[in-house]
Amino acid sequence: MFFSRKVITEDDLVDLHGKVVLVTGGNTGIGYATIEFLARKGAKVFMASRNEEKAQKAIEEIEAELRNSDGEGESSKGSIHWLKLDLSDPRSVKEIGTEFLAKEERLDILVNNASHAAYGPFKLNKDGLLDIMVVNHISHFVLTETLLPLLKRTAALKDSDVRIVNVSSAAHAGVKPESFIGKESLNKQYGESVTGYINTYGNSKLANLLHIKNLQSRLSAENAGITCLALHPGTVMTEGSGDLLNSIPFIGWFLKTCIGPLVFVSWKQGAMTSAFAAAGKEVAAERKRYEGVYLVPMAKIAEPSSYAKDERLQRELYETTVEVLEDIGVVF
Repeated sequence: MFFSRKVITEDDLVDLHGKVVLVTGGNTGIGYATIEFLARKGAKVFMASRNEEKAQKAIEEIEAELRNSDGEGESSKGSIHWLKLDLSDPRSVKEIGTEFLAKEERLDILVNNASHAAYGPFKLNKDGLLDIMVVNHISHFVLTETLLPLLKRTAALKDSDVRIVNVSSAAHAGVKPESFIGKESLNKQYGESVTGYINTYGNSKLANLLHIKNLQSRLSAENAGITCLALHPGTVMTEGSGDLLNSIPFIGWFLKTCIGPLVFVSWKQGAMTSAFAAAGKEVAAERKRYEGVYLVPMAKIAEPSSYAKDERLQRELYETTVEVLEDIGVVF
């Protein structure tokens, strides 16, 4: 039955009343639909994004959808709140995470969803770090590590079900790094072509997988009671996907307009595996089975690349990420 699943519905998710969730991104795309799923189940959800105007507009739209939906009354739904988060600056992420620790008494679910699109050219920031790797991996690493004390305290509560979810991509399988030793391993680029951009993006998405597997190993060794999962959401027509298709010379418009609808799925379909990872009943019932796994649509356990499972690469990435963060004054 598990492998025949076609969609994820609210019935597949646990009740989230009294639970606190943080989703990075969320004013559009997969994150937007993920937040709607979790708010429908009663969660207090933080939409962590940079642009307040876009965030508030998205929150109003989701709240309107919740009010207008059939079924339970408005009072049974959760709430959505904007949290300013600029993933382009790890220092700012550390500050925001620290402020969150002081304000919130619990955090049940962290969904590292936001992503720099697979659309170049990419550039080095003021710290000499590749922008796509900063947004997709380094800043999410900072956020997760900063919030770990609160996640662990929540996991120690009675009947807790704490989860950390990294939204990765099947593009991770397109890269085969020899190591993640040193800053330059984080800055590796694969060329200025469309394929090169996708592989550079894939390298950052491999980092998401290596991070979640290393994190699960560390937390399991502590018996922390936290479930870590990574996932590929599917081929979703987001703003980033559209920009990438448009960048293809001569045929980009045709691919986006004519072929795209046949290949790409909607935001809601793309968010189904994320929602399952964050709040699926099956995960709650079989936590050990889901520790450190990689999910693909529709919420199926799959094998990531051999590089994603390489414990040496997992350790190297962790150590290098800590080192480059220490160099810019971000310590844990």
